[in-house]
Order: sequence, then C-alpha cells, then structure tokens
Amino acid sequence: MKTSSIRSIATTFILAASGVSADDENYVGCGSAVKLTHIESGGKYYLTSDERQLQSGSGQQLVTAVANSESPKGLWQIRNGSDEPFCEAGWPVKCGQKIRLTHLQTGSNLHTHGVRSPLSNQHEVTGFGQDGEGDSGDDWIVECSSGGYRSKTHLNRDEPFMLKSGATGRYLGASSTVKFNEQNCGRGCPILNQLEVFGRNRLDDYSHWRIELGVHLTK
Repeated sequence: MKTSSIRSIATTFILAASGVSADDENYVGCGSAVKLTHIESGGKYYLTSDERQLQSGSGQQLVTAVANSESPKGLWQIRNGSDEPFCEAGWPVKCGQKIRLTHLQTGSNLHTHGVRSPLSNQHEVTGFGQDGEGDSGDDWIVECSSGGYRSKTHLNRDEPFMLKSGATGRYLGASSTVKFNEQNCGRGCPILNQLEVFGRNRLDDYSHWRIELGVHLTK
C-alpha cells in the first residue's frame, strides 16, 4: 500500500475518532494561529494585544479589540489548557475543551482574574505569563453555539462560540459601546477607539466571537 494511502486512512481514522467528518475541513485545529472576531460590534473588531501595560488595576499586558483585520498583533495560538492532554497540531478543538490562547508576538496568555476592568467595572482581561507559561487564569473553556450550525461537537470556523474562564466562570466579552476615547483615556490616547475586553458575568450577545482569519492547521 502506498504511503499516501496509509496517511489518508490514518487521517480519516483520527477525524472520525474526534467526531469530525473526513470531508469537513472547516474545523479549528489545535496549534492554529487564529484571529478572534467580536460579533456584537459588527465583526470588525479583533482580539489584540501588544507589549503595552494597563495603566490601572493589575498593570498586566493590555488586551483590547481593534478594528484592524491585518495586524499581526491579533494572532493567538491555540494550545491545551493546564492539566489537559497535549493538544496535537491539527487535532479538532472540541466543544467543552479547556484551551489556552497564547499571543504570538509577546508569548503571553489570554488571562482573566477578579481585578476590575477600567471602563465597565467588570473583570480585567489581560496578557499574562511568559513563553506560554502562566497560571489557571489562562484557561478557557470552549462553548459552541448550537443553534442552526453544523456542529455541536467541535469548533468550526465562521461559527459563533464563547470562551468561559476556567478560573472565574466569566465569559470573554466586549461591547461596541465600551470604547476608549479622549474622555476616559486622555488626549493622545494610544488605544483610541479600541474596545475594552472584559470578563462578563453572563452569557449574552457581548460574549460571542468567531474565528475566520488565521493560519489554520488540519490533519
């Protein structure tokens, strides 16, 4: 049997074991570097971070939502959560799976904790840790939207999903009405017109995201 045939059979077996059809290449795979789009704000804002620090609260690395689909600052690598089995590259991300999102440019993890966010007084969402190492506040549970979509078993591109903090139970959220401006950030604000990203205490329209762009790994 040819090597290519063996590889094809092995791939089919892996996908079947994960609840993914062999002809469904729309799933999101572990190890992918993806951009998270916020839905409530019109799908124009992307989860973003850089080396800047919050000037209040924890002082940890800043995370906002930015209306720039081309910025490399919006790329996050999907990794296994703490105490979870290794997330093999290209393996489908399952609904209910605990993951970490590591910011490619800085190596920090998407993080939340009980410190109040600067604008909406919810929970801060920050970048934390180094080289992908952090703490339990970096763990997020994938919740898939089941209404009218293809899959209830794994995360698909272009479909709404939610991220629930494994540490606080809060949902990753943002709002088109909670934006940094000159009144709340000052003149010359370096994050002018960016959305605050926060940990929300309930599941609603503000906590829905979608993955479209990125470097997608599949089996």
